[in-house]
Amino acid sequence: MQIEERQPVLTGLQPEGPSGGRRRSSVVKRALIGVVAGCVVLGGVLVLLPSALDSAPPPSPGPVVARAAAGPVAARARAASGAGVPAALPDLAALIGDREAHLRAHPRDEQSWAVLGAAYVEQGRRTATPAYFPKAEQALRTSLAAAPKQNVAALDGLAALANARHDFRAGRKWGEAALKLAPKRWTTYPLLIDSYTGLGDYKAARTALEKLQGLHSGPPVLVEASQVYWERGWREDAVAALADAAAGSGTPAERAAWLEESGRLAWERGDREESLRFYESALRTDRDRHSALAGQGRALAALGRTSEAQRAYQAALAKQPEPRYALELGELYETLGLADAARAQYDLLRERVRTEAANGVNNELLLGLFEADHGDPATAVRRLRAEWKRQPGIAVVDALGWALHRAGLDEEALKFATRATDKLHGGGVRSALYMFHRGQIERDLGLAGSARRHLEESLRINPYFSPAFAPMARQALDALGEPAAEPLPQTAQPVAGSR
Repeated sequence: MQIEERQPVLTGLQPEGPSGGRRRSSVVKRALIGVVAGCVVLGGVLVLLPSALDSAPPPSPGPVVARAAAGPVAARARAASGAGVPAALPDLAALIGDREAHLRAHPRDEQSWAVLGAAYVEQGRRTATPAYFPKAEQALRTSLAAAPKQNVAALDGLAALANARHDFRAGRKWGEAALKLAPKRWTTYPLLIDSYTGLGDYKAARTALEKLQGLHSGPPVLVEASQVYWERGWREDAVAALADAAAGSGTPAERAAWLEESGRLAWERGDREESLRFYESALRTDRDRHSALAGQGRALAALGRTSEAQRAYQAALAKQPEPRYALELGELYETLGLADAARAQYDLLRERVRTEAANGVNNELLLGLFEADHGDPATAVRRLRAEWKRQPGIAVVDALGWALHRAGLDEEALKFATRATDKLHGGGVRSALYMFHRGQIERDLGLAGSARRHLEESLRINPYFSPAFAPMARQALDALGEPAAEPLPQTAQPVAGSR
């Protein structure tokens, strides 16, 4: 029996969606990092009554695991979390079942509540099952109530939960609280780097990376470095750090995660074939790396293998129904003239966003982009203005600029597009999509030279960055034509009467 078939232990709600695995939009968010320091039974006031566990049926982590109090599979997940690396999904399910069983007998063990809460976060994120997030919050707050002082594990778990919900302000709050208690606890720094990046505080993210590198080394640190390097435009350094991480990985689940991230970087720089190879290798290494299926879809579409791309996206959505995969597949259908199929994906996107919102997930960025291109641009502007005030990361800045353009407010739009692409503003992420957005805005403002430069740059970065927008960039460049030739300077003629 799979984990989603069990009655949820803490909430009494059936988790929605299939079991399976999810970037890091980014690289894998380490929701289990460092929360398994050991089990100490302490007294305290619990948020959840023991009866909530007692009324649930015995856990069933799956056929791989012997139903023992602490089997080897659960131990592998705990070892992975202690090392700051992804756990295999079967191991993660085993860890959840193991801690649920333990807490029935020891309901005041605050460390086990923290372990369970963090495992719920990772399971919800990897399977796109947001119903795990309220369960995670209850477990983590129960841990904090049982041990309100020095409970760094629960604080780390709450930071990971906030990041998974795209609430980066809360992620920063919990992460900084954990760091205040344990400034040399290296596993908190990746969580803070994610939060700072989401808030657009790149200086703080770089500082956190430097501190992390001073405290620890190995694949998890190399992966964090790769992400920060990429966002600073140091592409070769980012690729090298990630290659080193993959080479030093200790388990198939860990290696698959870093291979998938390598596929993303290859895609971002426009190497379709290499990107596809990385994604295929990630899936061969860990068949539960379902987010790599969506990566395959992007690469296959760029290679013109659209039937295979559709199947890859459909498989990704069946295993891990992320709303952004529905958006990408819908846009692919549109480029193929399949309007009804595209509308079905957009309906799925709306449904998944509603489900995630009911479980505390913030999808305002995704909704803003969707409304700008496929709905009401004025609604997109309202949503994204509010999001920018909450957490002004570069992705939000770019999206707001694009929504303003789509709403006909090009002069204001250019201010945001410039901020998203200009290193002087602390952003400057070398993104083909961001460059395209800026070029289109400049074109409509009559800034032909700048528009041409940024549209050309978008296609240099990644000629296949979008099945819809890459062809638009080429069409816009054709319409702009070649730059006018500069007039040649005339030869100076002698002034009459001069020698």
